[in-house]
Amino acid sequence: VQLVESGGGLVQPGRSLTLTCAASGFGLDDFAIGWFRQAPGKGREGISCMRKSDGRTYYEDFVEGRFTMSMNNAKDQVSLQINDLKPEDTAVYYCAAEWNPRVVRALPLVPYEYTHWGQGTQVTVSS
Repeated sequence: VQLVESGGGLVQPGRSLTLTCAASGFGLDDFAIGWFRQAPGKGREGISCMRKSDGRTYYEDFVEGRFTMSMNNAKDQVSLQINDLKPEDTAVYYCAAEWNPRVVRALPLVPYEYTHWGQGTQVTVSS
């Protein structure tokens, strides 16, 4: 199982950015996949998560419509579009996946529920 994030970088406030997570070695079972982030000096927090089988997606409240998670038709890549970027969005962004049926069913946005993690991609929002 491998998760590889990409698409991070330095962006100006108000701009948009799309992060991508390429997934491999997943097999045919259903899974949950989520986006998380960790800002400097803070704990890791959930952003959104999606169930592979039906595409059901949950977002944390702070998203406020600025973040959109999607999955490609081959179900081997997820994206996170972030609009109207703010300096407080500066963080390392991670994708994570989990096969535990309880997690797949509930789609929690808590990092400890997810076993498999990518290496993260840095997003820095600054003028």
